[in-house]
Amino acid sequence: MIQTSLSTSPLEAIEAETAVLGAVFLDNSIMDQLVTTLEPRDFSDEKNRMLWQAMVHLYNDGQPIDVVTMANMLRTYDRYEELGGVQYITQLARAVPSAANAPYYAGIIRSAAYRRRAVLAGEKIRKLAMDGEFENDEDFFTEVERIASAVRPNVSSNMKTLSEARQEFFEYFQQTDDFIKTGFDRFDEWMGGIGRGWLYITAGRPSVGKTAITLQRVRNIASLGVGQVVLFSQEMKRVQLLTRMVSAMTRIPAARIRRKNLDANDIAIINKAYDVLEKLPIHIEDAKNVTIEEVRATARTIKRQYKRLAAIVVDYLTIMRIPQPKGMTRAQAIGEVTRAAKRTALELDCAFIMLAQMNREGAKSEEPQLHHLKESGDIEQDADVVEFLWHNPEDDKPSAPYKVITSTIAKGRDVGTNVFKYRFYPYIQRYEEHDDDRPRI
Repeated sequence: MIQTSLSTSPLEAIEAETAVLGAVFLDNSIMDQLVTTLEPRDFSDEKNRMLWQAMVHLYNDGQPIDVVTMANMLRTYDRYEELGGVQYITQLARAVPSAANAPYYAGIIRSAAYRRRAVLAGEKIRKLAMDGEFENDEDFFTEVERIASAVRPNVSSNMKTLSEARQEFFEYFQQTDDFIKTGFDRFDEWMGGIGRGWLYITAGRPSVGKTAITLQRVRNIASLGVGQVVLFSQEMKRVQLLTRMVSAMTRIPAARIRRKNLDANDIAIINKAYDVLEKLPIHIEDAKNVTIEEVRATARTIKRQYKRLAAIVVDYLTIMRIPQPKGMTRAQAIGEVTRAAKRTALELDCAFIMLAQMNREGAKSEEPQLHHLKESGDIEQDADVVEFLWHNPEDDKPSAPYKVITSTIAKGRDVGTNVFKYRFYPYIQRYEEHDDDRPRI
């Protein structure tokens, strides 16, 4: 692993560049460590940058890297005289007595490169803030994040042999899986819960209670003490979501709460339920047309403040504001969002739960399949789990106050597929396992 020192002067960086290039001439095998760590843009001196590009080209072609091959290559690309001819190359080849310290010098180069790119990014963001024209603030934030992200390196390597990975594997083998329980026992017993780093898609037909089951999961996850839960709602206001959550907890019909048709006893019960709710680490944003960049930025901020996230929830995917560059289809653009969601889950070490819709074909079919995801794009490819909620009227009992909703796990990476039955009580927006009447408040 190449170490990085963040206190690096421009002179030290130039000297380090010379030392690294010279080390490669001494020992070509050192490129194995350097090529996945250094980028051409990391070199501050233009001549050194061109020489490094030439070295990488020769390395990738399996050719030796020496004074002769470098000189021939530079002549081929009309850069020989520009770099000072064979004199500068020879000077580099004699710059260091040993290649052993090349990884250390590479760390100096990268440290200086980070600082240079940060300064440049700051100047660009300042100019953007002063002179940039944008349709809305979100477009501005997106561009700021794009500029800032360019500071990060583009190359990295975590390749290990099986021998090197042995300790890591057996440490993992002895650890308790860090799955996040949803509060639905049969699902949790089978899957273990929802994994950190997972993208979990819940799709369904209208009126099957996608939001209802998600809100119960949010409340159950938040009650575990395993991190903050961040919920983005684009169809409902915050008070509507709270109404549903309180209704499910108290069994007071959501319609009565919404119409404020409540007596003193109801108010007391609701107050008691809210006393429980407000202690939970749940954050709700009810902005419309949210972007995946905004979701990621907000989640990062909350993680910085509270140290750990449990889950990010977006209700729902296809009404997000999804940029569609020229030449890209809507389905491809949605695929970019789901890939970003998956990366966010991995980066922030949390579950990412995203609600989605089904297409018309799926709404008419008996049992939904993966291709029934609306504008699916790469959704099914990016997701770790895809769950479909659907209702077969033949499952219902006459005069029952609930609908029997089937949850089909159509994709479960590493866990397989399964089917679960729930009772959905629409009037209190509450889900219960179908064969278990015990209250889960």
